[in-house]
Order: sequence, then C-alpha cells, then structure tokens
Amino acid sequence: MSITTNARCFGVALSELARTSTVALFALTASTAMVAVPQVAVAQSFVFNSVQIEGAQRIESGTILSYAGIPRGEPVSAAQLNSAFQNLQNSGLFESVEIVPQGSTLVIRVVEYPTINRIAIEGNRRIDDEDLQPILQSQSRRVYSPTTAEADANTIADAYLEQGRIAARVQPRVIRRSDNRVDLVFEVFEGGVAEVERIAFVGNQTYSDRRLRRVLETKQAGLLRAIISSDTFIEDRIQFDRQLLEDFYASRGYVDFRITGVNAELSQERDGYFVTFNVEEGQKFSFGEISVTSDLPEVDIDAFRRAVTVRTGKTYAPTLVDRDIERLERRAVEEGLDFVRVEPRVTRNDRDLTLDVEFVLTRGPRVFVERIDIEGNTTTLDRVVRRQFEIVEGDPFNPREIRNAAERIRALGYFADADVEAREGSSPQQVIVDVDVEEQPTGSISIGGSYSTSSGFGLNLSFAEQNFLGRGQQLSLGVTTTADTERYFFNFTEPALLGRDLALGLGLSYARTTEDDSDYNTEVARFSPSLTFPVSDNTRLQLSYDIESTDISIPDASEVGGIVRAEAGEGQILKSSLGYRLSYDTRRTGLNPDAGVLLEFGQDFGGVGGDVAFVETRARAVAQRLAFSEEITLRATVEAGALNYLGDDSSRVTDRFFMGSSVMRGFEPGGIGPREVGAGIDDALGGDYFAVARFEAEFPLGLPEEYGVSGGVFYDVGSLWGLSNSDDATGTVLYEDGSLRQVVGVSLFWDTPLGPLRFNFSDALQREDKDREQNFELTISTDF
Repeated sequence: MSITTNARCFGVALSELARTSTVALFALTASTAMVAVPQVAVAQSFVFNSVQIEGAQRIESGTILSYAGIPRGEPVSAAQLNSAFQNLQNSGLFESVEIVPQGSTLVIRVVEYPTINRIAIEGNRRIDDEDLQPILQSQSRRVYSPTTAEADANTIADAYLEQGRIAARVQPRVIRRSDNRVDLVFEVFEGGVAEVERIAFVGNQTYSDRRLRRVLETKQAGLLRAIISSDTFIEDRIQFDRQLLEDFYASRGYVDFRITGVNAELSQERDGYFVTFNVEEGQKFSFGEISVTSDLPEVDIDAFRRAVTVRTGKTYAPTLVDRDIERLERRAVEEGLDFVRVEPRVTRNDRDLTLDVEFVLTRGPRVFVERIDIEGNTTTLDRVVRRQFEIVEGDPFNPREIRNAAERIRALGYFADADVEAREGSSPQQVIVDVDVEEQPTGSISIGGSYSTSSGFGLNLSFAEQNFLGRGQQLSLGVTTTADTERYFFNFTEPALLGRDLALGLGLSYARTTEDDSDYNTEVARFSPSLTFPVSDNTRLQLSYDIESTDISIPDASEVGGIVRAEAGEGQILKSSLGYRLSYDTRRTGLNPDAGVLLEFGQDFGGVGGDVAFVETRARAVAQRLAFSEEITLRATVEAGALNYLGDDSSRVTDRFFMGSSVMRGFEPGGIGPREVGAGIDDALGGDYFAVARFEAEFPLGLPEEYGVSGGVFYDVGSLWGLSNSDDATGTVLYEDGSLRQVVGVSLFWDTPLGPLRFNFSDALQREDKDREQNFELTISTDF
C-alpha cells in the first residue's frame, strides 16, 4: 500500500475558521461589498488564550508549539495561522495537520508519520543489499518520510545508472504494521544494460576512428558483450575518455586539439547508445629553441642547461616539459638551493609550427611541509604510502612533488581511489598534506588444468599477493604438475629495502621431470636472492647470487646417447654464481609515444664455491615503433647468449640453452640445435651459444574493434650451437656448427576476458632434417 500525504489544504482549515467566526464578520464583509465609496479594509484577527494539541504521540507539545509560533493573548492574523500550518506541514514530522480556531482556544490536530519497522529491497539481483543499504537515508526505528523515501529510490536508481542500466526504476512502498509502524520496501526493476553500440569521431584527419577507439576506456559492444563491462554506457567514463583523448593528442604535439562536443544518442529500443566525439585536431608542433634562464645569482646556468633533455625538433609533448621541470628542481635541491621553482614560458611560432620553451628559475614562497596525514588505509601500513613521497615533514613544499607522489600512490595498485591534497597548516608558511585512500583487494588465487597429447592432464595452482600484510611486498607461490613434470616455486620481493628505492628479491624453485617426457630424469633446485636499484631515470641494475643443484638420472630401460649418459655419471652438481643485469628502458619515461627501446645485458660468474666454474652471458635488444598513423606496430628483437665453462669443467644438458617458442617460433622446445642420434637414440642436447633475430608487425584486419581481433606477420632467424663434451658421444652429433634456421608465419591476436591470446601459424623456410617443427601454437600474447 502506498502512503500519500493526507494533509488538508489551508482552505479546508479556513472553512472551519469561517464557521466559528462571528456574525459581525459576515455583516462587515457584505456591507463592504455593497458600499460604493472606498473604505478602509479591516483584517481579521484572533486572540487565543490556550492551544490544544490533539493526536501527538511521540512529538512533544513544546516542539509543535515552536513550529507553529502562535502567541497566546495577542492578536493573531489569518496570515499567521497560514504560516503556522505551513511550518507544521513542512516539518516532515506529520502525515496531516489541521488548525481549527474554537473561540479563545486554538486546536491543532496532527497525525504523526509512522516509525519504520524495517527496510527491504526487492527485485535487485545485480547489486546486493549490502551495497545498497549504506547509501540510504531512511533508517529502521526512525520516522518515515515520503520525501526521504523518494530520494532513496532515486539514489538506488542512480546506482544502477552507474552500471549502465538507464531503464532501472525504483518504487518505494509501505506496509502498515501495528503501533503506527510501517515496513518500507523498495521495489526494484533493474532493466537491461545500455551498451555502447557505436563510437564514432567527427573532425579527425590524422588518426583513424579505429586508432582513437583504442585510446578510450569505453569500448563498443561486441561478440562477448554478455561478459564485458567496458562496453556499458557510463557517463562518468565518457568524461574520462575526453581526458584520454586530450592527453593522446597533446603527447603527439597537437597543442590546439579540443573536443567541441560529445553526443550520446539513445537507440529507439533504449538499450544502446551511439556516441560521437566531435574533435578539432589542429596542427602538430615541435620543440623550437630550448633555453634556461635565471635572475638568481647563486644559480649555475650551465649546470642546469645540461640537465635539460628535450631537444629542438622533437615532437612537442607537455609530459616532456614536466619531466625536465622535475629534473631541474631536483638538480636545485642537489645544489642546496631551496625554494627554487621552474616556470616554463612557451612562445608559439605559427610559421614553422614550433614552440620555444624557456625554463625560468625563480625563487618560490618559503613554505614547509608541516605533516603528512594518511587516512583510509585499513590494511596498508602508513610507511608504504609515505615512501611514495620524496619529501618528509620539515622539507620545503613543492606542489609538483605532491602531484608526482599522488601518481605513484595510484600506480601501486593497492587502492581503488587515492586523493592527495594540500591545505594550510598552523601558519601560512606551513602546509599539511592529506592523503585519503580506499583499499581494494590485491591478492589472487589461480586454479587451472591443462591437457596435451604428450604430457596428459596437468594441474596449475598458484597464489599471488601484491601487498603482503599491508607492507607493499609481493609474494607468489604455486605448483604445476603433469604426468611427467613437477614444478614448485616461491618468490618474494621487498620493493623498498631499508626505506630506499632498493628491491630485495628471493626466489626458490624446484623442478623434476620423469622418463615419460624424455629418456632421462632431471631434478633442479634453485635459490636466488637479488638486489635491484636505479642507476638513472631509465636504467636499473640488478645484482644477484644463484645457488643451484642439478641431478640427472637414467632409468635402466632407457636408451640415451653417450653425452647424456656421461653427464648423468657426474652425479649431483652444485653451481654457485654471482651475477648482474643492466637494463635500459625508455618505456618508463615515455620519451617518444610512438616508439620505445629496451636494452638488457647480464652475466653470471660461476665458481664462487660450488663444483664448476663458468661465465654465462646474455643480451637482448628490443625496439618497437607505431607506424602509418599508429595503425601498425613494428617490433624487432635481437637476443643472444654464451655459456663458457672454465678449465676442465663442461656444461650439461640442464645448463645449456634451449630455444623454445619464446625465443624462436616454429619449432618445438628442444626442436633445434645440437643433438645426438643413433640406433634408438635421439637426444636434444641444447647449445652453449645461441643468437636469434625476430621481426614482426601487428595490424588491424578490418574487423570491428569490439571483436578484439587483429592480425600479424613475423619472421625469425637464428641458430643454436656449441657443445663442449661432444667426445663422449656414442652416436652421431649433429648441428654443432651453428646452421641457420628461418621461419615465417602469420599471427591472430584475440583480446579476450581470459587474457590476450595469440595464435601462431608458421612454416620453416630453412631447417635441418632432424629438427622438430611446430606449425601451430597458442600462447598468451605479451608486449615487450
């Protein structure tokens, strides 16, 4: 049953007032109407000696009188009675109100709103009661208010609107109970999800609709619309997409880019939107003259000029300017210059489409950080958030550093939301930094199975936690088993050892293979601690220590060659080594949004204890570029490795390189390289050296972007060679000299909710007779 307001209008109350008025009033009114000459109107007034309140149960009489505001023993006009009625009616305490003058007594009759016995929500399947109840203003054991109930209904509808359910309707209902109580029920009709059927752009000339759609977080509805939520129309997400588009063009030199409007048209069926972005690209600008100036006498201008990295002719990007401002301000701190601020002054040259940038070093206000307050972190420790700041209490305040710290906090992935704001402290020279975060789950459990014709069924079980015990540490462990293999691993990382940008890593693993997969069994146990720290903005260095135990055993019935048998005869071998890895990665700073480079070089030096001495060297170089208006991704990779054992020591099959599909496509693991063959013998031995070059291109296939399908081509060329103990062979050792293999293929990329999948179809242009090809492969697609 729906409750409606049963209050009588004041006209009804005035009818009671008229019946109790004196006859003189009617005579005065009638005579006034009949007189032709003007007369002074006399306003009706009352004098009440007492006020009688009827119907009040919970509300005190004093409260009612205070709302009415009727004085006793003083003249009261009809307008005052009307105001008293309106005040009582608008108080939200009463279902109905009557004001009836009875001689010198004013009678106020009220019917109080009932008390809410309980609140229920019915018909909601997409959003749980636990998520809706906290946003309601109506509460059990409080007075029911139709206005509040209607506002709560709108709040619930807005919650569904945020999920893209624009057709959702919510109706508040009440069920009468005894003792002037009601049950408040919100009946929910959820409706369907309004999806984005089409995203179009008007005014774009440099970049196609397909490229711009990849920038947006909102996606078009496709084949998997039932399980993909990014195609749901959400107004706030559209606003975020506007910012993404602006950032995309700004980072590519289009400083005049603007969005003139976004049109979202609802389909006739009211189940889908057609979204159109109207844009003006403008012209592309590059950096012109770059200079550094300052009026401060203590500033060494030459030192600051050397710190600037942007160069004339590069595509203009605000992020590059911000990065150099940060470098200059950091340089000022290193020079002991406090409160130095860098102000970029940009001069526009429309004739040659360049922007001159002058970095001006000035003296900023003397403001200090009083304290940093952190709230909302129920799990994460304060120190995890604090170490994202490069400043502490008492340091000079730098607004840019506060903004950078906010970005670092959000990038942790520990929080669903993070707000960082600065406010005035105990004095104008003091600033308090407020950090308000909202925790989100950071752990995951993965359970899966696998099947292959060679290995049978397998089980994969793993656990990962990115914020272990709220300390910002990463922990992962798991087990992978098949019919012929077992692998157990444990990894732990402390990203800020001793409160510094120094990552401590601990890795522990154990792997075992049985004769079902090969003619010999192996056991490998490894423990590897490491320390990683930055050398520059783009360079990081890792120092590591590895201790590894390997054992090879041959079942009695197995037929293996002399090389593997001789290596198994050495028994258990303990390897102990120190190593380093140096990496240079321009993807960290985004020097060029169209291209990126990754360079890696590392060596391990064995013989620090253990049974063998060796030097293992690996190098990798990867370059990627977006071409043809960023429609096509071009990628080139060169990778090589060398394993050199010293003295009389030699490598074993558990030590040497094997070129699986992650190194060279088109062949099975162990499918190329040195191998020993003979009567009943075909042993893949691996090699002491390898080199490979991989080239690939990824491009759209013309299918709708919502399908998440694109194509690619690739060409791999490489070789695996070298064997230090070939004299132990009882058969024939093949391909020890390093013959080339070449593979071409096509790829199909499919971006699914389960992850980005890659289907490779390949054919070997150059191979050897005993090589084992793999013409089809399904893998998880990864970027370099």
